[in-house]
Amino acid sequence: MSSAATNVIELDVRTDEMLVNMGPQHPSTHGVLRLVLRTDGEVVSEVMPHIGYLHRCAEKIGENLTPRQYIPYTDRMDYLAGMNMNVGWALTVEKLMGLEVPEKGRHLRVIISELGRIASHLVGMGAYGLDLGSFSPFLYAFREREKILDLFEEVCGARLTYSYLTVGGATADFPPGWIDKCLAFLDQFVPVIDEYHTLLTTNSIFIRRTAGIGVMPGEMAIDYGCSGPVLRGSGVNWDLRRDGEPIYTSMYEGYDWEVVCQTNGQYPSVYTAPNVPTEAVLGDCWHRFYVRMLEVVQAISLVRQGIEKYRTAEGDFGQPVKLTQKLPVGETYLETECPRGQMGFGIVSDGSAIPWRARARSSSFANLSVVPDLCQGCLIADVPAIVGSLDLVMGEIDR
Repeated sequence: MSSAATNVIELDVRTDEMLVNMGPQHPSTHGVLRLVLRTDGEVVSEVMPHIGYLHRCAEKIGENLTPRQYIPYTDRMDYLAGMNMNVGWALTVEKLMGLEVPEKGRHLRVIISELGRIASHLVGMGAYGLDLGSFSPFLYAFREREKILDLFEEVCGARLTYSYLTVGGATADFPPGWIDKCLAFLDQFVPVIDEYHTLLTTNSIFIRRTAGIGVMPGEMAIDYGCSGPVLRGSGVNWDLRRDGEPIYTSMYEGYDWEVVCQTNGQYPSVYTAPNVPTEAVLGDCWHRFYVRMLEVVQAISLVRQGIEKYRTAEGDFGQPVKLTQKLPVGETYLETECPRGQMGFGIVSDGSAIPWRARARSSSFANLSVVPDLCQGCLIADVPAIVGSLDLVMGEIDR
């Protein structure tokens, strides 16, 4: 019996490109961000971010208010790190006015700023797990974040928009018993970090979704003006708490800490954390996540040191300047190391109590600008992983 001849049919298969809108309501866009994806099947050939859905004229408002009145508007820029926004604006005004906060107020600012960094990174960690389909880390992160917000509520009465760290110092000192509550939280929080590493850092599914995805070399990060954990996750050893202007670095003078960045293939050995998986590539999504996890441990150490220094410091916590205090003629600009990177504020004064020009430089805006390059050639499913690893907050992008 002869076998039938095999007929080979060749088909000329053609595919069409399609434009897909991801956002501005998509949960993985971290706010009202619209991403227009040009796709060929599952492969993304181009990503174009569209912003402007949350624009509130914050800079123009700053030209119609005194610096102290503007503090509540800084809370609403990076609304997950309002305390860090407060201190950035306050230091900028103090730089222009030549003010110096008492030593006790300086340590108070370190304590509050680093607690804000922890709370911000917890949201970044939990939301990132949610972006990739894991719900439990979100609940774990918010459980601990609520305890930090309880501490913030006790010092200033607010849980999201604080207006606590202001020009000249702070609006009030720590209430009686607050320091002990803060230390009790840190003691309880340290063992919980291992749970986060189990849930995400060492999770094989999480590693496969993030390791080797969205690789950004250090040169690219510098070219795009990236900063914060996004920059340090690419191996660039730069942190304004160490490398910034003296008025800001003096806040951390006398503190023992290291910049969280991979050097010679290793992260700072002082932090007990899981080893880097073999699949991970420096500059990928996993490393950007890992830097934030290590910075949480670092921030705990800084808070503890700050409390010890605060207890022995002389002077008071710093008195806020008068609402109608006039500004010297001139201009100034200052950047501080916020949880998402370098947040800058600029002021031009004509000698009145209200700035002639107020300007803000967003770290998330620069970090967002690298998205088109990072997403080129990736799969649609990898876009939330890449965007989520940048930990964007639209409130500071759309000002």
